[in-house]
Amino acid sequence: MGGFVLAIDQGTTSSRAIVFDGDMRIVGIGQKEFPQHFPKSGWVEHDPEDIWQSVLASIHDAFGRARVEPHQIAAIGITNQRETVVVWDRETGRPLQNAIVWQDRRTASYCDKLKRQDLEKLFVRKTGLLLDPYFSGTKLSWLLSNVKGARARAAKGELCFGTIDTYLIWRLTGGRAHVTDATNASRTLMFNIATNEWDSELLEILRVPAAMLPEVKDCAADFGVTDPAVFGAAVPILGVAGDQQAATIGQACFAPGMMKSTYGTGCFALLNTGSDMVRSKSRLLTTIAYRIDGKTTYALEGSIFIAGAAVQWLRDGLKVIGDARETGTLAELADPGQQVYLVPAFTGLGAPWWDPEARGAVFGMTRNTGPAEFARAALEAVCYQTRDLLDAMHKDWRNGGDETVLRVDGGMVASDWTMQRLADLLDSPVDRPAITETTALGAAFLAGSRAGIWPGMEEFSRAWARDRRFEPAMDEKTRAMKLKGWRNAVRRTLSDF
Repeated sequence: MGGFVLAIDQGTTSSRAIVFDGDMRIVGIGQKEFPQHFPKSGWVEHDPEDIWQSVLASIHDAFGRARVEPHQIAAIGITNQRETVVVWDRETGRPLQNAIVWQDRRTASYCDKLKRQDLEKLFVRKTGLLLDPYFSGTKLSWLLSNVKGARARAAKGELCFGTIDTYLIWRLTGGRAHVTDATNASRTLMFNIATNEWDSELLEILRVPAAMLPEVKDCAADFGVTDPAVFGAAVPILGVAGDQQAATIGQACFAPGMMKSTYGTGCFALLNTGSDMVRSKSRLLTTIAYRIDGKTTYALEGSIFIAGAAVQWLRDGLKVIGDARETGTLAELADPGQQVYLVPAFTGLGAPWWDPEARGAVFGMTRNTGPAEFARAALEAVCYQTRDLLDAMHKDWRNGGDETVLRVDGGMVASDWTMQRLADLLDSPVDRPAITETTALGAAFLAGSRAGIWPGMEEFSRAWARDRRFEPAMDEKTRAMKLKGWRNAVRRTLSDF
């Protein structure tokens, strides 16, 4: 074994593999996109085989760029798109159907039915999650109800359920390991985050057989060893965390009160609350930030479904830009006299509204509104939604005070204009790290520290480095005016308006 760590970062639109050396430096990156499937309005699916092949391709590419061989990898860490559901045959490994993606809204009516039965309080108390199509449990229940014979086969132990981490581990180990970690389990609507176990009462409500569920481990644990026939070497998988929790770890947000926000397809903000399992009054999620050495650390989470996807919409849908990197430059050119608001509820609204039936809208357009104003509105929408999350978190948990420095990561943070506007609208500092691959870094840290070739939490925290801090520069009157306009736009977009 060598001193290298491989991080597999399996995302919503692409898979990435990053090789780190013993000094936590990136030495090779591979990335492979894969197709998205939209069989009906509001439905989003992935072919699990496409995901698997994209992971393999990205690994081989990363190895080539790093000039390392599989036997030189000391450990593997995996991070993944959360809540996406795969069910496969335990004997053949063949998926029952396409994976149902976290963005998929097909179970909205089922969630409403459960709410009418007054069950949401029970789910919130046990899982920290709301009854929303976003989470895995209702997706799995739908699949078992709609694929002929699936529920009976699952009860016999013939089928395996997993989020993407579980599916990848199964494939990497040649079907020898059916496991997940506490963070991914905590997003399923079936895992009791207080007792840290699958909850039989919730399984009964969702009609999910326990026989199909994976074993739940700490985030840094022995998840299995890769099959040499698949990987080219027998390498231990020692770290797993859902993408947002992995980014929290990669940002070294280990102390209560620390907060990170990741800006990718969506935006996800997590506030570390330590051992305090905060019950939100603002419809935020109570979730597991990480579980290490048997100790659970909790977080408040706010989820924004559309962040970078709004920029993709400008590029691919409206075709007002040719490249996502143009938006910051365009936004600077926007007419300051126009207050154009984009509420990007293309797949409903997440926290703190949780309105799956809301749909996107644009307010404030004039005859002079053009690409520059649309670009500014798309970028500002991300900032406004983050402000709503920060306000809700401060309302729910005062232990950290009202002063929060936000650590940011994801593709959108490369835009200085967006990060400055974020600091302006938050009225709080925004820190961009020197290593922006924080999701992969978090997974690599879990694996590398478990393998004994990377440092523990304290030294890792000290090694975290800032690229730039953005300080708020907007005057309070302008900020208040813009926030008032945003909240009015959201109110008009909600489905019960």
